[in-house]
Amino acid sequence: MVIERKHRLPREFYKGKVRCTFTLCIKDRVEFFIEERIINIFNEMLSNEVKDGLVINWVYMYMPDHLHLVLEGKSEESDLWKVIVSFKQKTGYWLSKNMNEYKWQKGFYDHIHRKEEDLKKHISYVLNNPVRKGIVANWNDYKFKGSLNFELNEIV
Repeated sequence: MVIERKHRLPREFYKGKVRCTFTLCIKDRVEFFIEERIINIFNEMLSNEVKDGLVINWVYMYMPDHLHLVLEGKSEESDLWKVIVSFKQKTGYWLSKNMNEYKWQKGFYDHIHRKEEDLKKHISYVLNNPVRKGIVANWNDYKFKGSLNFELNEIV
């Protein structure tokens, strides 16, 4: 008998002034994030969730088959887990109504930053994803990246 190990930390780890890197994948790693129109729709929904959840978006990176986010709670009322789950539910609903052949993979991957971890290191890691994948030579050349709260050249 194989027992599935839970990788999710207790919910309280995602609450308050915490920072976390999230990765959300399209089911079966199908290439989906390849049109600006789709990125704009998803970014609008992400913007609403971030604003409502009292969360800062340091960086987003829409790779063809997955999305990276670095988020940080602004206050003790912030809940990063709730923001991610709500974003996935709303975008998943949009997918079911508009592009039913695409779905989110169940769950998501996350890394909660320890206080001593360097934010710029995490941002650079996310931004260099298309370089590591051989899509572009320099992250500046990749189109589907940004921050909802900052200019990237100010935080890198």
